[in-house]
Amino acid sequence: MDKIGQLVITRSFWITSAVLSFVLSSAVFAKNSSIHDGLAKATNTQSSNAYAFEKCRALQAKPFDDNIKKRKAIIVGDSQGCDFLNSALENGYLRNYQIQFRFIPYPCQTVPGEYISKYIEPKHRRFCTEKGRTDSLKAAKEQVQKADVLIFASLWKPEVAQKLPKIINYLKSKKQQKLIVVGNKFFGKLAINDYFHMTNKELRSVRTEVGTKSMEINSILEKKTHGKIAFVDPHKLVCGNSTTCPIFTQNLQLISYDGRHLTKAGARYMGRIMFQNSVLGRI
Repeated sequence: MDKIGQLVITRSFWITSAVLSFVLSSAVFAKNSSIHDGLAKATNTQSSNAYAFEKCRALQAKPFDDNIKKRKAIIVGDSQGCDFLNSALENGYLRNYQIQFRFIPYPCQTVPGEYISKYIEPKHRRFCTEKGRTDSLKAAKEQVQKADVLIFASLWKPEVAQKLPKIINYLKSKKQQKLIVVGNKFFGKLAINDYFHMTNKELRSVRTEVGTKSMEINSILEKKTHGKIAFVDPHKLVCGNSTTCPIFTQNLQLISYDGRHLTKAGARYMGRIMFQNSVLGRI
């Protein structure tokens, strides 16, 4: 083959390589672009907050409808309870129940029969005690006793977690009732800008430090249930016995948009894990 032929073949090879490289790079870019778009959407606080609270707020303090021939389930909690509700609904769990919700904000957690000054900070007392401003265990008690299933899902204060048996005793129903306590979860401080520059493999393996608080409070709750009350530990189920937690699902979707509350994808992800690997799957 003459030099001209060799030159043509060489040029063709490099052109083909360049085109192939461009095509592959474009495909990778398009894939990562989709992931990045998902990240940007998930971390839009306004829309993510709207999703997180929409369903639980719609059910807040609504009465059970006795004309609906379904068993009754009530969730008592704060924004973590909203996450739990979303986790169930995203996967079609609890579909055989009529669900209602009693929203008690984290700052307003108290223990019935004890002075609120032990549990509510002075700056929150007016909000937490003013009639009509927020819910309470006292206000929820009658409806709670009508439920077939009672689920506590909150960001538990340690001092309230210690008094769990007293709370349960205060709310207990005379009829047979299934009781489930869901512990704390936390996904730490997110580094969103860093995630934009990571490969898919890195995103799947990235974990963030969350400290020991959730594990410590969940340990209290587990001891206080004594195996007599069903306890679900979301931290252990998702993060293991570790002080780090995953940030992304295996489909590279963000689990939490702010480290505390779940995205829609995160609710679907956590719901499957909790219901398939705990007593929740049997209700």
